[in-house]
Parts: sequence; structure tokens; C-alpha cells
Amino acid sequence: MQFIAFILIYPLLWMISMLPFRLLYLLSDFLFVIMYYIVGYRKNTVRKNLLISLPHLTDKERLVIEKKSYHHLCDLFLEMIKTLTISDKEMNKRFITKNIEVIKELETKGKSIAIMTGHYASYEWSISMNKSFSFQGYAIYKKIANSYFDKLVRDIRSKFGATLITTKETIPTIEENFKKGHLGIYGFASDQSPKPTKAFHWGIFFGTSTPLQTGAEMLSKRFDMNIVFMRIRKIKRGFYEAELEILSDNPKSVPDYELTDLFMKKLEDLILEAPEYYLWTHKRFKLIK
Repeated sequence: MQFIAFILIYPLLWMISMLPFRLLYLLSDFLFVIMYYIVGYRKNTVRKNLLISLPHLTDKERLVIEKKSYHHLCDLFLEMIKTLTISDKEMNKRFITKNIEVIKELETKGKSIAIMTGHYASYEWSISMNKSFSFQGYAIYKKIANSYFDKLVRDIRSKFGATLITTKETIPTIEENFKKGHLGIYGFASDQSPKPTKAFHWGIFFGTSTPLQTGAEMLSKRFDMNIVFMRIRKIKRGFYEAELEILSDNPKSVPDYELTDLFMKKLEDLILEAPEYYLWTHKRFKLIK
């Protein structure tokens, strides 16, 4: 059944990827109507997240952000599909890294690098940065149940040379590379809520005490990696800009969880600039105090 579902849907995805951007975004507008007004995909989760995060806004103001966030979500989904056939030239025009020299300079230090980012703006297209790296890039993701679609997602996200590793493969991969002296750049989307059994650290996010993902910080300390924060902004529809900032070049010297808290504060500040570009459909506040 998984294979049948795949062969039925894959041709449609390929045709969508071939659409020019003007038509792609017309399709996104149509998809928004279906997702928001008819299906109501995770609407309760979005409203809960917005109320917790932006209590100072009126209901009307939060509703505006809510609708814009669904528009962006539809854009993001179709942009990921577009990656199937997008050219390097087109991607270079649409996703720009302002200061890639930060990574190039760190690569000369002879240590692996952890890039921390959130589900904001175009975290999907950030994979295009890999073509500028000297080190091998690794993108960490959650495995999809359907093995055929899982392979498709891996193919899409690895188009620019990055190696995809599942969350379960992360520690063994980094450990093996460390033992062999292989230097890598590991991308962590560190803003999702951890499982209750892995809630080792409670921090503040939008004024709320909630468990935070600590994997990027702890692995950076264990394997002596530099830590970089990637700030992505949406300039206009279909165009994004990334900026890199070193959080620490010696994470072992920083008290535990301080770097995680710093990352979340920087991400929060970024979200407040334009809240509509955050992935509010994630259950970010599953556990709160």
C-alpha cells in the first residue's frame, strides 16, 4: 500500500515542481483555502501557541498572524517540492547567505560545526548552503513512516550534497566521524518540544517555562564542536536571507544549558520580527509550568 500511494502521488509532485514560481504561488493560495478554511489543519494548536506566545496582542491581531502563517506554511510546502527540479542558479537567487565566511573561517579551525536554527522562514532551503561548505554537511530529520516518501524527502533535501541522518542516527554518526577524524557540519532544528522522558532542561520561551531541546549543545560539548546560530529572514515571497552568528567556539567552557537558553532567546527575538513566518503548527508548549 505504501508503494501504491507513492506511485500515485509522485507524478503529481513532479508536475508541481515543474511549475514556474508564479503558478506555484497561485497553487499555494488555493491550497491555503483548503488547509485553513476547509480542513482547519491544527488550528487549535496554532491558536494555543499564539495565545501563549503573543498574549499582548488582541484577538484580531493574532488572527491576522494566524492566517498569514498558514499562507507561509503552504508556500513552504510547495517550495520544498519545487526543490526537486530547481536549478542551482535559481536557488542562489532565492536563498542568500549574507556571511558564509563565518563557516569558512570556522572550517580552518579544524573542528566540526553545529548549526542551530528553528522552524522559521525557509529552514527547508537552508540545505542549499551545503554547496558552500568544505566539510561534509549533515541534516538531521525525523524519519517518515512511508519508506518511499521518506526516500523522496531524503532525495529532495540532499540535492545540494548534504547527507540526511535521522534523529536516531545522529549520535552514532557524529561519534563515528569524531573517532575517524572526519569533520562535519551538523544542522539542528532545535526548537521542537522534547519528549517528556527527555525533558532534561526547562527554560523560558516567550515568557513560558517549558522543556527545551538540549541535544545540539550537549553533543557540541561532547565532541568539541563550534556552535553557530542561523538566522533566516523572509525578504519577500520566495526569497530568503540567512545570517550566521557564532554562539561559542568553546562550548565546554560554557555552563550547561546556557547555550540552549541563548539560542532560544535569539530565535524568539527573530520570531517577534515577523511571527507569521514561524511554524506554529508544532505543539511547542506540550509541557509548561
